[in-house]
Amino acid sequence: MASANRADELAARLTEAIHLGLLADGEQLPPETEFAHQLGVATMTLRDSISTLRDRGLVETRRGRNGGTFIKRSLEPAPEPDLERLARISVAALRDLADEQLAITGLSARLAAQRAAPQSVRRILGMVDQISTAASRGARIKADSRFHIEVAIATRSERLVRREVALQAETVGMLWLPHLEGAEASEIVTEHHEIAEAIAAEEAEAAQHAAERHVRANLRRLTTAHLRLIEDDTLEEAR
Repeated sequence: MASANRADELAARLTEAIHLGLLADGEQLPPETEFAHQLGVATMTLRDSISTLRDRGLVETRRGRNGGTFIKRSLEPAPEPDLERLARISVAALRDLADEQLAITGLSARLAAQRAAPQSVRRILGMVDQISTAASRGARIKADSRFHIEVAIATRSERLVRREVALQAETVGMLWLPHLEGAEASEIVTEHHEIAEAIAAEEAEAAQHAAERHVRANLRRLTTAHLRLIEDDTLEEAR
């Protein structure tokens, strides 16, 4: 169990690095033994983490003379890994994630309203437009996660940025799944718009409250989707 937890933690760290651009698309990872030594983990732990990243479409392993493991962020990630994660996660774990997001995302919105430079505000508003016009799951995932990361960047706090990146990597794929209804998608756009407008107006309390409402709404969406998946699995087994 401890080894599995270490592998999950390492996968989260590597996912953060990919989303932050510290590991670029197409970049080859060092040889397994060398990379494990650099990260201070056992080779098996690294191997399990790389397997998780491969399932998420963040790396690919090529065989042959010029083979190795390469960063590869899919523009249109397959929904199956996120569906499996959402079915497997517990309601209590979803609530724990939401609690952390309330702290990180809510405070980020508040501080962004107080600290954001004009160019940061323009980027945040632009991300709302990108969410509303996104025509694919991959585009929605990218725009949604980038919105929250831009809000965190506007706080000028490296720690908040790192935590927001990690949270987005863990949750946004489970949110934007094919079963998300059109009305829900429109509500998500509206919620982002409210956060962005409060930040632009430099209304710190309103920005924080809007962000917290958004987190609670996403918890409801994820919990509802999780329970529906469990119910579908139960019905399938009963047949």
